[in-house]
Amino acid sequence: MVNLTIDGIAVQAAPGTLLIDAAKQAGIKIPAFCYYEGYSLQAACRMCLVEVEKFPKLQAACTLPVAEGMVVRTEGAPAVKARKTTLEFLLTNHPLDCPVCDPGGECELQDMVFRYGAGESRFTEVKHHVDEKQWSPVVYYDAPRCILCYRCIRVCDEGMGVNALGITNRGAFSEIVPNMGDHLNCDECGACIDICPVGALTSGTYRYQTRPWEMEHTGTICTHCSDGCKTTLGSRNGEIVRGNNRDSSGVNGEFLCIKGRYAFDFVQHEERLQSPLIRRNGKLEEASWAEAINLVAAKFGEAKGNTGVVGSVHTTNEENFYLRKLAMQGLGTPSVDHQRSGDVHTLLDALAGKENALAAVDDLYRAKAVLIVGADLSEQHPLLAFQVRANVRHHQAAVYTVTPGPVREDKTSAKAVRCAEANLLDGVRGLADELKSKGDLTILFGDAIKGQAVRDLVAFGDSLGIAVKYVCLVDYSNSRGAVDMGLVPGEGGLSIPQMLAATDLAALWVVGADPLAGGGLASKGAFVVVQDLFLTETAKRADVVLPSASAYEKSGTVTNGAGEVQRLVKAASVMGAKPDLEIFGLIARAMRIDVGRAQNEAIFEEIRKTVRGYNVPLPVIATGGAARTQPLNGRLGSIPDPSQVRSARDTLFTSGALGRYSKILKQVVEAPGALYEG
Repeated sequence: MVNLTIDGIAVQAAPGTLLIDAAKQAGIKIPAFCYYEGYSLQAACRMCLVEVEKFPKLQAACTLPVAEGMVVRTEGAPAVKARKTTLEFLLTNHPLDCPVCDPGGECELQDMVFRYGAGESRFTEVKHHVDEKQWSPVVYYDAPRCILCYRCIRVCDEGMGVNALGITNRGAFSEIVPNMGDHLNCDECGACIDICPVGALTSGTYRYQTRPWEMEHTGTICTHCSDGCKTTLGSRNGEIVRGNNRDSSGVNGEFLCIKGRYAFDFVQHEERLQSPLIRRNGKLEEASWAEAINLVAAKFGEAKGNTGVVGSVHTTNEENFYLRKLAMQGLGTPSVDHQRSGDVHTLLDALAGKENALAAVDDLYRAKAVLIVGADLSEQHPLLAFQVRANVRHHQAAVYTVTPGPVREDKTSAKAVRCAEANLLDGVRGLADELKSKGDLTILFGDAIKGQAVRDLVAFGDSLGIAVKYVCLVDYSNSRGAVDMGLVPGEGGLSIPQMLAATDLAALWVVGADPLAGGGLASKGAFVVVQDLFLTETAKRADVVLPSASAYEKSGTVTNGAGEVQRLVKAASVMGAKPDLEIFGLIARAMRIDVGRAQNEAIFEEIRKTVRGYNVPLPVIATGGAARTQPLNGRLGSIPDPSQVRSARDTLFTSGALGRYSKILKQVVEAPGALYEG
């Protein structure tokens, strides 16, 4: 360790540590605009200048490595004077429009001016003005506010791998410009907006809406893909107006894709169901909750033992667990299923008895080698792709891709192999010699690898003689939780296709799914009940429709694709909609069925006791962390038919029904996007 002194405090830091980071570790914050942890060094803003004994000039702390015996003063008179001068220059052309600028109250320049700023400026010339530009539906750019810190360029280039931003002109006329001249063609993730220290880049969905101190900030889990990103939703008067993750909590740090940052707008869509519907004379008509619940209870009572139940990949673990329990014990049916998008069951069975064989999100950042099989990671799982890019950037990981077409990961991969989906394992086997030389390996695979192919992939991993971890990629926010909570057919139970094909099914209960989209129900006399946010194709054919709350309007837990349990926290409310768990409880009570309290804490405690691998530490979840499940302690009793595994193959700009009702996802020019286009 290197010993140095900063502001009279003895500090130890690892060799090569930058002075700005060593100070931060000691609780001393050196101001900076251009420096941002995890990205390349710029040394452009000069706000981090400090005094170092025996150095003739002030030094930039963001590029100076620590040295033995170094003595540093961060707040001496020369450093403070330099910062005041820097701020004076930055404000030469900066418009003083803080009262209307969106980052007001969150602006780093504003904070620094309050801390160091001079009371008046020596520059009295007319400010150079450039009109504001709209680059996309979600990104606006105001050049006079820009302080040329280049953060946006670096996060887009290094973090996202998109290279959508650059710089043009020189001196006072320099501007950030998009890659298509007058508009963006990128992931539309908004990372450039969140990383901007001033109001140069602003959000098309949030601008001029409200102020930070007028909102309630709720940290919850994104309800779209299965990566499990934490999103901080800012709501005002019960309505969500902003999404970001500036507190860097969760498995994703600050990362969010367009869905996590902007696609919350489905919550307030004008087509949201807000009242129960009952079919009368062939038409769905509004009814009271009491009438609808009593009708459902009566019909389910008549159909006991002959009901099909289709669960959701967006409902919570507590709701999925309670639904299965209610179906099996209350309705007497083993016919419970959901749309599986990855063969998690076979993977867990193939890995039975092994330790540390399942990878967490953080493992992708630390693995020495990463193998991506049959997945366009940047399009389908943006957080996992971000982790892999960061691993390459910081740890020089070796990345291998075996895919049907080009993917973004090819740009930084050690080797890219093109294979038809039927021959993916042949491509994997061809990499054996290279992979053996790596210290450890993490393998991610999509829905094309299922059944025996999963076992063959695990056998291949075993043959390498190194530590191998796996991630079975699944589609949605709680696809993994639906598997773990047992939303699969029990002994003698019907799968979804079998339910739809059965001619004698008495009732079909569909929770947050759309199994009749593009198909029909063979049993014409079946009583159909649907719980959903919107009037889906299945809901249009239902006898009773119950309006349910989205993940942003309820509490509970969800499990991401890597098996990490996190907590949902209610951030908004929609009049008339109820959480699915509350609806289950109402139905159970009306049927006089006792399957326990429909209450999150009680159900999760039961989950911890009865679901394999879910005896996770409660404090980790309660404080907003992610707790890893460890289910690999024995073979599974039975494995559902792997032929039913089918991914929706969503892109960055699609997300099932929720994506269809997000105006932002439909407005960007890149939507809907396509897989395997590089």
